[in-house]
Amino acid sequence: MNIPTTRNESWGFFGTIGEHAAAAWPLAIEAIVAATSTSPDGARSFLDSRHGRHFADTVLNDLHQGRGLKDAIDAATRQWMDWHIDRATARDYEIPEGLPYLVGFVIHCEINMQDAG
Repeated sequence: MNIPTTRNESWGFFGTIGEHAAAAWPLAIEAIVAATSTSPDGARSFLDSRHGRHFADTVLNDLHQGRGLKDAIDAATRQWMDWHIDRATARDYEIPEGLPYLVGFVIHCEINMQDAG
């Protein structure tokens, strides 16, 4: 897989994950693409967004509990796939209700990046 580089080194996932950024970035792209069946560019759009920052917070929580980096990213990916878009989130973000959180926000971010660029 061709791993796209971040376009947001100071914020989003990359900026939030801090000292782990270089190692975590390709692992996160691969985990998200595998879990969501979306494109690497879609995963990058998500990770570069404020939602990617929250995803990084989930990873950091697991790192602080003693998990290794890959295990923490995999656990965060599973957690975000287990959560589902509720009615309020569907209305606020125009994401179909019931989708896994990670799928919904990766698609949402990819569409918004296409609109912006």
